[in-house]
Amino acid sequence: MTDDATTAAGATGTLGYEQARDELIEVVRRLEAGGTTLEESLALWERGEELAKVCRHWLEGARARLDAALAGPADSPESDGTAADNG
Repeated sequence: MTDDATTAAGATGTLGYEQARDELIEVVRRLEAGGTTLEESLALWERGEELAKVCRHWLEGARARLDAALAGPADSPESDGTAADNG
């Protein structure tokens, strides 16, 4: 199982948000459906945790970009010095 976990962890780093989200949805569906062994359920849970971290990372990055974009236009006239000196 350590080889699978290592492979999964390596693959998780390259997933886009939509891929991670879709796989997470599938993991949750399989867990809710039941019928898996304890070992399979634990592996699914661990994979779900990894996928949730990937999604959270993408969302935090998107939030930071939005915050920067919203803050950018208000700061730009002052930062180049042209707006205040024309009076």
